[in-house]
Amino acid sequence: MTLRGPEALASLEEAMRDIRREEDEISKRLARSSERIAKIKESEAELFRQLARLKLDPSVQPELDGSLSSAELRARETLKGHAKNVEKAERAIAELEAERTSLVEQRNSALTRLTERQEALKALDSQQSARLQADPEYLALRRTAEEMGEIAEQSIRKTEMAETDREQKGKPYRDDPLFMYLWDAGYGTSSYRANNLVRFFDGMVARLVDYHKARPNYAMLNELPLRLREHAERQEENAQAAEARLETWRETAVDEAGGKPLRDEITRIQADIEQVDAGIVTIEDRRDAAAQALQDLAEGRDPAFHTATTELAAALEREDLKTLLAEARRTRTSQDDTIIAQIDEARARMREEDGETREQRDRLKILAARRRELEDIQWEFKKQRFDDPRSSFREDKLVGDLLNDFLRGGISAASYWDHWRRSQDWAVGGSQSANTGSRRPSKASPWADGGASTFPWPDSSFGGGSSRKSKPSGGFGGGWGGSSGNSGGGFSRPRTGSSGTRKHTGFKTGGGF
Repeated sequence: MTLRGPEALASLEEAMRDIRREEDEISKRLARSSERIAKIKESEAELFRQLARLKLDPSVQPELDGSLSSAELRARETLKGHAKNVEKAERAIAELEAERTSLVEQRNSALTRLTERQEALKALDSQQSARLQADPEYLALRRTAEEMGEIAEQSIRKTEMAETDREQKGKPYRDDPLFMYLWDAGYGTSSYRANNLVRFFDGMVARLVDYHKARPNYAMLNELPLRLREHAERQEENAQAAEARLETWRETAVDEAGGKPLRDEITRIQADIEQVDAGIVTIEDRRDAAAQALQDLAEGRDPAFHTATTELAAALEREDLKTLLAEARRTRTSQDDTIIAQIDEARARMREEDGETREQRDRLKILAARRRELEDIQWEFKKQRFDDPRSSFREDKLVGDLLNDFLRGGISAASYWDHWRRSQDWAVGGSQSANTGSRRPSKASPWADGGASTFPWPDSSFGGGSSRKSKPSGGFGGGWGGSSGNSGGGFSRPRTGSSGTRKHTGFKTGGGF
């Protein structure tokens, strides 16, 4: 089943929403967990005060009660401020998420308008292509372009054959160390430099390997591909110039039929999409920073909160309290038993909370890494214009099994992105009956029925097609979202703020999803 570009991007966006939603939920749980742990410690402090009143001399109780109450009061006051900060951070993330959602909706709307204009331009191009079949001048120009294209392709084939001969027939020469010694020294040429003694012995070596007869043959093997390559490049330039003239003729015909306003509007819409994409990147980076701030609060890295809870924990670990608890365990009464059981229960709950907190923190790190990788993939996806309605993917499992493998850490982001690139293709459209082109179509011009396209389209860096790749026409605008060259498995999404700029070649984040 084929997957269309907009559907594919929508699936990636849905996965992104799921990751962000889970990140937010875990951050909230962590924040509540920190608060619960602080409250458990407060209740433990109260239990120790009760135990002290039962077991300690009244003259000793005020000092212990004072140290516990002081730490407990600071923790309680800090906890109130901590809760407000968490609420503020959650609100900031929600607002940024709403801004991002609005930008994504704007982008989808612009992409819909772009598709409508492209279809209108396609229909107009098909009409003019059919009309041009009756134009003798255009047909003559097309024949010239076809002939030049064939000449260029033949020149390339001859060059490739000569390069193959150079590799195969030149191997015996390269495998002969004596011959290569003389060749590298420039023996027999004006570049040869040596004293009389060296010249004498080099002459003996040359006679031994029959160098004077072999050198011209090896020189020809090396020289011929270079000359053929130069000739092929000249023919390629001629063919491209002929194609450009043909393309200009087609564009002029489309313009005269009302195509220019459509092209201008397509260019404007593409610029709008570029601007929205830049805004999405900015919002994502701001949200990333806000999520990190919430995570810091959730994990108790707020300095005031950390200090207060640390002081309370230290107060509960005092030696006199340990001694008090040990003594109560030895001389057990019904009242002792109740308080000791409550202290043990509080500590068990705290250990359970600590264990869950560690798991949630690990999970949050994996989610953050996966989200950033998916943001990189989305950026490259849009930069390559893979979300164009005329873009399609042969593997529907890209948004199924492969997406799940990536999210679980089974495959790297670079590998997952490579699956997208290898599966991608462009739909061929236009008037199939009107053979208006100069050569067979390439992936760079999918609307063309054998010739150059008058539509805005990614350049031929996607590969495929013939060995000759026509340059894209500048008449109908370029791509959006950055350059359209292959990333080779790396990611070029700009990062701002605390995250810095990331340009690298993939990720190795492990862990389950």
